[in-house]
Amino acid sequence: MSKINIGGQAVLEGVMMRAPRSLAIAVRRPDGDISVKSETVIPLSERYPITKLPIVRGAVALFSSLIIGIKALNFSANEAMAEGEEKEEVNNWAIAGTMAAAFGFGILLFFIMPLYLTKLLIPIIGDSNIVFNLVDGLIRVVVFLLYILGISRMGDIKRVFQYHGAEHKCIFTFEAGEELTVDNVRKYSCLHPRCGTSFLLIVMLVSILVFSMIPKLWPFYLKAGSRVVLLPVIAGLSYEVLKWTAKHDNHPLVKLIISPGLALQRLTTGEPDDSQIEVAIKSMEVALELNGGHKDDRLVV
Repeated sequence: MSKINIGGQAVLEGVMMRAPRSLAIAVRRPDGDISVKSETVIPLSERYPITKLPIVRGAVALFSSLIIGIKALNFSANEAMAEGEEKEEVNNWAIAGTMAAAFGFGILLFFIMPLYLTKLLIPIIGDSNIVFNLVDGLIRVVVFLLYILGISRMGDIKRVFQYHGAEHKCIFTFEAGEELTVDNVRKYSCLHPRCGTSFLLIVMLVSILVFSMIPKLWPFYLKAGSRVVLLPVIAGLSYEVLKWTAKHDNHPLVKLIISPGLALQRLTTGEPDDSQIEVAIKSMEVALELNGGHKDDRLVV
């Protein structure tokens, strides 16, 4: 098989693996069996060449990953239910509603609230635009870290984070060209430089630079609205940063740059057991088989 980039996502009691032209979701059912759902994927870049452009491709990747991720979570939630529990397939409108609610909550928590808190601190920090945006960015990062720390203490989320670790270990094994066995996968690290957790941290930092360009004399509602409008630009720029660091992750300076993201992954990944590794392996095997060896530049894991 030609070497390809493969990414993934932890779901409830399982792992989704995404190859350039396929995806597979493997979930451990309550009876111990592994349920798998797979499908072929046509890259958007083939249908819409504009999505290949730098920055644009990052924004597109973010929103497409959200759609695929919610569908994967829906499948895993149904499959992880015990026998006798009512299962319900969520329709496209429900998925769209869930995406809108999650997106709105994220905007409010990580962008609007820090802006409002910083506005309240103006009598203390002064009216310097540079200081304002640094404080705004610092509050945003702190809120993000507290959020990750908070959810990491939830029992169900801990298991999801263990599957997240299994996903990373499995991808490391594939990238090393080794056979996908539990023993081979187990020896690799849970911390991967192309992780979506690192991407989110980069988004937080890039947003500080982008928002510093907004005129300080703008009223609050314009500043808040600009944060929503500029989010695709921030996502696109962050994607390019992550893509660049992934290609040069052996350089000492790049290692220093990606170290905060790797440190953050210690909260969002956990050491998986062998049964969880088996699920990740199954997901990757099905995705690779369906993919058929095509090449692509997929990045975020």
